[in-house]
Amino acid sequence: MSGGASNRPPLSPKEAWLSDGRQVLHFRPSRWDRWSQQLEVTVGELLPDQPVPLLKRRLELSREEALKLWGEKRKAGWAPCSPQW
Repeated sequence: MSGGASNRPPLSPKEAWLSDGRQVLHFRPSRWDRWSQQLEVTVGELLPDQPVPLLKRRLELSREEALKLWGEKRKAGWAPCSPQW
């Protein structure tokens, strides 16, 4: 899910972060085996007076759903960012 020369998603699980300047998404593998590939996606809101985003919700998505969400956010202008928490 992280950027790089290739547009293909990684085969092994990786942690990744996206932000649009107001919100942050943290993608983290939670279950990863041959039959079940799940990622935990944590949504945070950046607040101007706080050093760490306010955590809003946590979702568990299949690999396919997470890749779809990542692609939608990238098309909407979200960019990879450094870890926020």
